[in-house]
Amino acid sequence: MKTQLRTRFENYLTLQRLSDRTIESYLQAIKGIAVYYRKSPDNLSDQEIQAYLLYLLRERGLAWNSCNVALSGLHHFYGKFLRRKSCEFWLPPRPRQRKLPEVLSREEVLSIIDAGRDIRHRALLATTYGSGLRVGEVVVLKIDHIESQRMLVRVEQGKGKKDRYTLLSEKALDYLRLYWQSFRPESYLFFGRFKEVPMAVTTAQRIYNRAKNAAGITKGKGIHTLRHCFATHLLEQGIDLYHIKEFLGHNSLQTTMVYFHVQPDRCVSIHSPLDSITAEGGRHETAPI
Repeated sequence: MKTQLRTRFENYLTLQRLSDRTIESYLQAIKGIAVYYRKSPDNLSDQEIQAYLLYLLRERGLAWNSCNVALSGLHHFYGKFLRRKSCEFWLPPRPRQRKLPEVLSREEVLSIIDAGRDIRHRALLATTYGSGLRVGEVVVLKIDHIESQRMLVRVEQGKGKKDRYTLLSEKALDYLRLYWQSFRPESYLFFGRFKEVPMAVTTAQRIYNRAKNAAGITKGKGIHTLRHCFATHLLEQGIDLYHIKEFLGHNSLQTTMVYFHVQPDRCVSIHSPLDSITAEGGRHETAPI
């Protein structure tokens, strides 16, 4: 049951024009600290809030990103909503690490789509990969966002509150038409418990994970992998980086350039300069490596 404080905070966040997903994340952050201390969050001190952040990081072992979302929600609640003069709680700086996204082969992606439990699951997975969508974008697609005559998908208010167009796959369109015939969506293309409510992000994640497990694929953590695959496979097809950036909705080419580094197939035809130097010297006896 909603408390008056929660309702007021939710209304405040809505007036700030934050996305639904961000609002839900911030509300969960406040709910989490209230449950942890078993008292109203507006009565907590900075020391208690700092101890809670330490608990998330150390004892619960949450990723830095997840802890940072909680921190942002707490700052909005205490610093902006409650207007505390000082909020002296913080997180250590993000660890400096560079991780490349995991990318599946085209055959692996197809096997995951085919392993979807029913046409609804296959249509969701095919649309996510075929258009390079974020999970938060695919679950709020509406029927009129599928522009089949132009073979485009319109993404409204994606990350950064931006509209954009991306590709519509012919194969995904086939799945979508079969899905529509069976499920008859009315507003949201992939609806939740009721047709007027979009599918939850967690549901879409479960659909991906079940299909991946059913296909026997062990790599590729989370449905966002399909978006990474879309970008990398386009690059391998020779599509220029600017168009891929526009399809993905990135603000900067620098962000899109990470996909240059996840193409191990590019290395197969390239030889070390050492080999060109020693080529005339002959080869040694073959070793078992």
